[in-house]
Amino acid sequence: DIRHPEELSLLRKPRDPSKKKKKKLDDQCEDDTFELEGPLITPGSGNIYSSPGLYSKTMTPTYDAHDGSPLSPTSAWFGDSALSEGNPGILAVSQPVTSPESLAKMYKPQTLLDKAKINQGWLDSSRSLMEQEVKENEALLLRFKYYSFFDLNPKYDAIRINQLYEQSKWAILLEEIECTEEEMMMFAALQYHINKLSIMSSENHLNHSDKDVDEVDAALSDLEITLEGGKTATILGDITSIPELADYIKVFKPKKLTLKGYKPYWCTFKDTSISCYKSKEESNGTPAHQMNLRGCEVTPDVNISGQKFNIKLLIPVAEGMNEIWLRCDNETQYASWMAACRLASKGKTMADSSYGLEVQNILSFLKMQHLNPDPQLIPEQINTDINPECLVSPRYLKKYKNKQITARILEAHQNVAQMSLIEAKMRFIQAWQSLPEFGITHFNARWVRG
Repeated sequence: DIRHPEELSLLRKPRDPSKKKKKKLDDQCEDDTFELEGPLITPGSGNIYSSPGLYSKTMTPTYDAHDGSPLSPTSAWFGDSALSEGNPGILAVSQPVTSPESLAKMYKPQTLLDKAKINQGWLDSSRSLMEQEVKENEALLLRFKYYSFFDLNPKYDAIRINQLYEQSKWAILLEEIECTEEEMMMFAALQYHINKLSIMSSENHLNHSDKDVDEVDAALSDLEITLEGGKTATILGDITSIPELADYIKVFKPKKLTLKGYKPYWCTFKDTSISCYKSKEESNGTPAHQMNLRGCEVTPDVNISGQKFNIKLLIPVAEGMNEIWLRCDNETQYASWMAACRLASKGKTMADSSYGLEVQNILSFLKMQHLNPDPQLIPEQINTDINPECLVSPRYLKKYKNKQITARILEAHQNVAQMSLIEAKMRFIQAWQSLPEFGITHFNARWVRG
């Protein structure tokens, strides 16, 4: 059982139109590529993801405290599949890309039209598979259709977290979402780290009974702290006063015909509005510029090695959209203002409880992209068990040699080497959510002229 199953939908596997002539050959090799696109549902196939007994009437499910997987008697849901053998946690284990050849067989969208074609395959959850002409043994992808997820609890959502990790991993490898070179190396380093830990985790997954008591004690301690209201004073303090930001920020309004660059302003961020003054001394007067960020589009423009920390804003006004760029001096300033802009675009202020977490997530995302100051610290013995062709998208494989990519991945790995498996997957998902194109879905639209 998976918490919040309503988040998941079935999607037909996209077909590459350029490979229609090789359809028969692809069908023969299809079984080899099933694992590569994340969890699958195959009606009537009896594999580990489905079984004839999936809809059996059972008692109320109980949950494994280790990963939130269903325990007996709900194992009857899976019939004769491998999951009925008492190891449903296999769904929480990530499968690494096995070879570059298998990656090359995958459908890679080249244009916006190709990306839109992927979304033509969503099935209607209110209709049966037979009504939608799903054939026996046809592979379906199980995915999160919408990009707004319920809370992820590492204690109970190992399967959901792994599902999201797989979906985000393939979106990046198949270039369904754009990312910078530094971000790609960070994602590759996280993948490499997760693959190593997944192998160890799959071997020791069943040997966790001795931890059950510790987890129960930890849960009771958490409940005790909650009931005692340990941090009530801090929470009340955050509610009674709305935080503000005030600092010198460089502001630029791009136009087609302009030679002007960024101009420094003393900017104050109150509620959901930014006020710009020519100097700090004039901040008690009328602002030179003022903008309300409610409903605006916020896009990051960051280059760690180049020390560029920009925030691009598209603000709705009566005449259309007003584009404003903000340039911050350092990571700390950028994280504070970026988090405030994201909340303001949703109509929230910095008094919202998610502001502090958003700042920490941004700083963590930037920290993972830092270069290792001493490349000699990278152990040479692990060079052999890394395959950059399975960790990096084709665009960057064409740009650099494998040895160069391997060195950069290992360099980036030093920033994530101490993470646990579940933490690494969570960081990967959070980094995916921080990409500018995250949450954008493409559909084909036909307009009728009238």
